[in-house]
Amino acid sequence: MSLYCAIGGIDSDLLPQLQELLAESLAKLGERNRVLIVPPDHSRLHSRAGDLTRYAWEYYGDRLQAVLPALGTHAPMRPEQITRMFGAMPQQLFHVHNWRTDVETLGEVPAEFIREQSEGKLNYAWPAQVNRLVTRGNFDLILSIGQVVPHEVIGMANYNKNILVGTGGRDSINRSHYLGAVYGMERIMGRAENPVRSVLNYAADRFLRNLRLVYVLTVIGRAENGLAVRGLFIGDDAECFHRAAELSLKVNFEILDAPIRKAVVYLDPHEFHSTWIGNKAVYRTRMALADDAELIILAPGVKEFGEDRAIDALIRKYGYRGTPATLAAVSANADLASDLSAAAHLIHGSSEGRFKITWCPGQLSKEEVESVGFEFGDLDTMLKRYNPDALHHGYNNVDGEEIFFIPNPGLGLWAYRDKLLERNS
Repeated sequence: MSLYCAIGGIDSDLLPQLQELLAESLAKLGERNRVLIVPPDHSRLHSRAGDLTRYAWEYYGDRLQAVLPALGTHAPMRPEQITRMFGAMPQQLFHVHNWRTDVETLGEVPAEFIREQSEGKLNYAWPAQVNRLVTRGNFDLILSIGQVVPHEVIGMANYNKNILVGTGGRDSINRSHYLGAVYGMERIMGRAENPVRSVLNYAADRFLRNLRLVYVLTVIGRAENGLAVRGLFIGDDAECFHRAAELSLKVNFEILDAPIRKAVVYLDPHEFHSTWIGNKAVYRTRMALADDAELIILAPGVKEFGEDRAIDALIRKYGYRGTPATLAAVSANADLASDLSAAAHLIHGSSEGRFKITWCPGQLSKEEVESVGFEFGDLDTMLKRYNPDALHHGYNNVDGEEIFFIPNPGLGLWAYRDKLLERNS
């Protein structure tokens, strides 16, 4: 077990050194001849994983045999998205992960372990599923690249989630997401260790041991002129992840003294095309929002609910109605019960009736938005009132109204102090 790079701090900006730091770490691995890279997709555009993937390609040349974006349930990347994120890499290197058809099961986490982790609420086994390319490609190095940041399902994103969920299968994704939702998203977010992570660790320790896996993890934070790479952690065990998670909490978790009455969140159209991904605006702010607050989501690129056609249909059918209604729907309906990640998402994306969510999408109608339980706002009208180019992160005064503006919810987690104390009690 080795840690090849662990560098950074809350004020660091490692971008100018990023290629050199990666090259130094790869040199420590010795000669490698068949390399697979597993990066995130365009929904993690700001992770710098695209740059790191390109640097690794430049380092290994023809020895880099394949790139498998960890899509999970997301739609395949289009050629222009690959170019935008990864630059001038050969498109033929990129493979598409299909979570419904491209996986094999390596083993199972037993039902009794899931029952223990869920505090007795769930009683199913969890299959460790990965894309066949990962296990059957005869690679002598698999670089799993991504960003560590607070996450609604796994507490802190990345590490073994990138493989076991990002290249996972229908059952593994469904059951892990549902475990997180049933245990409680607000109890998980920002915690490196939690029930979902425990399940993935159990599986990784037993079923990924023969893979030559090395994790390349970034921590990204806001800076005066945009975003900065605050940390880079490269290693093949949990220490790499825990070091990154510790820094991410300092960089990405913003604790407020008082709850927010009105929040405005902007979703970059290059990253966010669905409420499936765009509801990060809900997940990441919910612990900062006051009761009866309003959350306004400016989403010029959003055109659908789910990135997967079947999940899109389930969201349209059942809507974001809160935990009791969703659990009841799972019990009563086979279609939702067989796609538990959709059920988990419906729970995550609901305000549980505590605050108002106003979606302002570029390509969904008022009728569509209201049919799933959200309020609708006209995008053009809202963009004129809350111009993202004229607002700065944090509190702003807009015509005498105080609003809290977040330009990218994927970069952080927000909570007010009393809510955090309540969670920790």
